[in-house]
Amino acid sequence: MKRSASARWTGSIKDGGGTLTTDSGVLDATQYSFSTRFEAGVGSNPEELIAAAHAGCFSMALSGFLGSAGHVPKTIETKATVTIEKAELGFSIGGVHLDVTVDVQGMDESTFRETAAEAKDGCPVSRALSVPITMDARLAV
Repeated sequence: MKRSASARWTGSIKDGGGTLTTDSGVLDATQYSFSTRFEAGVGSNPEELIAAAHAGCFSMALSGFLGSAGHVPKTIETKATVTIEKAELGFSIGGVHLDVTVDVQGMDESTFRETAAEAKDGCPVSRALSVPITMDARLAV
């Protein structure tokens, strides 16, 4: 299975702009630019898309791990925060932080945390990233 997306960019890095399109059509000439990436401009950016991919992948992985342990979650809410840092050679992604709250019945805190850690390490997007990934995982009250 392969998934594809494309980007088109015109102009300089500071004054130019681009669009992002996915084969599924979910993104269709979605605007991105220097201001959407490094300032507060309207549009998307690559780091936001990595965060969305990681949050979605991790949530599905956690659901699978919980289900395998006999605990089907009612809800999993994950926020992934990608940190971009300026380094000597330019900008780089310094890490990702996952903040997850799960509503699942009949699971103790310790087993839940172990299962969440396994899902974090087992998520295909986590495995694709070569940056530190931290996580705060909690059961909903």
